Amino acid sequence: MNDILAPNAPVTMSSREIADLTGKQHLHVRRDVKKMLTDLGQDERGYIQTWIDPQNGQEYEEYALPQNLTYTLVAGYRADLRLKIVNRWMDLERGAAKPHPAVPTSFREALLLAAEQQEKIEEQAKALTIAQPKSDALDRISLSDGSYGLYEAAKILQVKPKGFVAFLATHRWIYRRPGSVVWLAYQDRIDCLCLWHKVDTYTDANGEEKTRNTVKVLPMGIVKLAQAIPGAQIDPALEGAIRMAAREKKVANSPFVRTPEAVS
Repeated sequence: MNDILAPNAPVTMSSREIADLTGKQHLHVRRDVKKMLTDLGQDERGYIQTWIDPQNGQEYEEYALPQNLTYTLVAGYRADLRLKIVNRWMDLERGAAKPHPAVPTSFREALLLAAEQQEKIEEQAKALTIAQPKSDALDRISLSDGSYGLYEAAKILQVKPKGFVAFLATHRWIYRRPGSVVWLAYQDRIDCLCLWHKVDTYTDANGEEKTRNTVKVLPMGIVKLAQAIPGAQIDPALEGAIRMAAREKKVANSPFVRTPEAVS
């Protein structure tokens, strides 16, 4: 679709765009347009415009057709191809169609457009280079199951570990049984896939092998805590990965361990 350069300028669809939408070669679309205009007794010169190929700077001709001639042209095409054209015009009429980049009209403009595109590519590559080390750091502190220890979670949220644990304890995320130093997660936090328990095996001072539960924070918990803890925030370079992991964990039949809450 051509760019609107002035108020009330006629909106047209180029033969190149018709070729793109229908999967036909532009050469063949131009042939069809030429035949249609001849059959209608119209001068094709009134519909010809030029465009500059940014790859080689060469100037080429194309047709610019109004809506009625576009529909006339594709009347003999397959139904699915006609539908693509109709949908394109409907998008334009609703104002939902994204404007196409301006077609360069000179070799200088083509070079400038190519330079702008290259600059955008370099900026994207630079952003990925900055984000990758932070993403790698997240992978290092994450367990293979995608959970985080309390210290690691505090680090991700950029808050002090002691204050983080205190918040969890006072806001009904974790608790201790009487006489125990081990933190446990409330069952509702486990059920909503915010916390879970990792069962570790260790050997005590008497040489006996024992097990213990360690509270782990899941990605969903990181997301919710970032919104609940004053001053907490997730590095933007990590936030997307954590939110994606949270969505992936939100599945039925969670395998996480269910630990009963303390009886009050």
